[in-house]
Amino acid sequence: VSSGQAQIVMKGMVATANFLRGILNKEKGLRTGKTLSHVYIHEIKGYDRIFFISDPAFNMYPDLKIKIDIIKNVVELAHAFGVSCPKVAALAAVEVVNPDMPPTMDAALLTQMSRRGQIKGCIIDGPLALDNAVSPESAHHKGIKSDVAGYADVLHVPNIESGNMLAKAIVYFSENKTAGIVLGAAAPVVLTSRADSAETKLLSIASAVALAAHQGK
Repeated sequence: VSSGQAQIVMKGMVATANFLRGILNKEKGLRTGKTLSHVYIHEIKGYDRIFFISDPAFNMYPDLKIKIDIIKNVVELAHAFGVSCPKVAALAAVEVVNPDMPPTMDAALLTQMSRRGQIKGCIIDGPLALDNAVSPESAHHKGIKSDVAGYADVLHVPNIESGNMLAKAIVYFSENKTAGIVLGAAAPVVLTSRADSAETKLLSIASAVALAAHQGK
């Protein structure tokens, strides 16, 4: 990658820790100064769009600054997939701001930053619970009026636990196609699990190709 001979990096039969150690190496790795984040990409039967879930695997308990970077990373990927202005749902357990629930506070701040143009290329709204982020009926029943509610493309999760469980629930409890890549490095990084199917690995490579082509424009 550093010499320009490759545009994508993929983990093979090597321990994840060793693979990431190379990616994160300060002298010879692929760090660019940007926050690295992971995204799962899901095509779920019954929905008319692809869902991007971030970050379910890399940043454990991101603060507001890191959450902004995570959103910027996944928005660039959504653009590569042809979604010109992705709708980003800043998820929490509830859809109202509660000072005792920090994820709702961060979601409200991200929403305000989006409205003021501080985070570009997308529309952010939150806090939104999962049901009213993806279901127009749920959003209507709860009286939520939003360009994002019910139609979210990006599901921005507050921490690694919620993101990891959401992504794996989709994989195992629905009819879906899934891919996963790491964003923010000098090149897209395909980071798959040994438990992933051949289809998931192939779709992850295809997703990385789409992003690399977009970044090379």
